[in-house]
Amino acid sequence: MNLSVKDASALLTVSEKTIYRWIQQGAIPVYKVRGSYRFNRAELIEWATSRRIGISADAHAEPEEDARPLPQLRDALEAGGIIYRLEGRNRDEVLRSLVRDLRLPEEVDRHYLQQVLIARENLASTACGDGVALPHPRSPGLLNLNRPTLTLAFLEHPVDFGALDGLPVRVLFVPLAPTLRAHLHLLRQVAHVLHDPQVREVLGRQGSREEIFAVLERSAGTRTETR
Repeated sequence: MNLSVKDASALLTVSEKTIYRWIQQGAIPVYKVRGSYRFNRAELIEWATSRRIGISADAHAEPEEDARPLPQLRDALEAGGIIYRLEGRNRDEVLRSLVRDLRLPEEVDRHYLQQVLIARENLASTACGDGVALPHPRSPGLLNLNRPTLTLAFLEHPVDFGALDGLPVRVLFVPLAPTLRAHLHLLRQVAHVLHDPQVREVLGRQGSREEIFAVLERSAGTRTETR
């Protein structure tokens, strides 16, 4: 909890008035310490990234010691897999089913992960609009993962995740990574492909695995080419 409202305003390149509005709406992860609002920098960056909110140019500066290659969307999705007809009639039931079905190393405590995901949603919804949510831990690196994964899940029943646009969630992207750097990179890639109408169309009709991999690879490749 090392950032003030002023710091958060500079990091997210918005006015302090906007920060206070988000706090009142319960839309932003925030803590109250001795009567003042405080923010965790890592949480704030990943919150903004998942919602496609602009951030300052130096926000993603990374420590030099983490020189491992960043995960590519297709590789992460191949590792995490695609789940169809995920069960659950409400948010917490969906998250329990999700944790049960995730591809995880044996040493990962699934009950702990379930608690972490629910706590994250209670702090601030990970729904990013248009029926999509990105449930993930608040602090990547606590699950003893050895590689980044991205899981795509289609819900059996639309579920209320408290999205700002009021729409129920039908699709989940679930990034899990051993480091914050890899986690944020996955979130940026997902945020990018969700802008693509063709990706939205395939997700909306719950296309086949082949269609999903093809459209995501094309969309992610377009981003690389335009850098």
